[in-house]
Amino acid sequence: MDARLLDILVCPVCKSSLKYRKEQKELVCKPCKLAFPVRDDIPIMLEEEARTLGQDEN
Repeated sequence: MDARLLDILVCPVCKSSLKYRKEQKELVCKPCKLAFPVRDDIPIMLEEEARTLGQDEN
């Protein structure tokens, strides 16, 4: 994923910064506990496409 894109992307729910998990191919919002998928290097920033992080994930 392009570092410049990652710098400007924010969570669509709370506007917090996101952390990129390369192995899982997802962008994580810690305050909302949501993980947004990245498909073919394109972040899918829709709340309905995000998965909720489990208790053991940070």
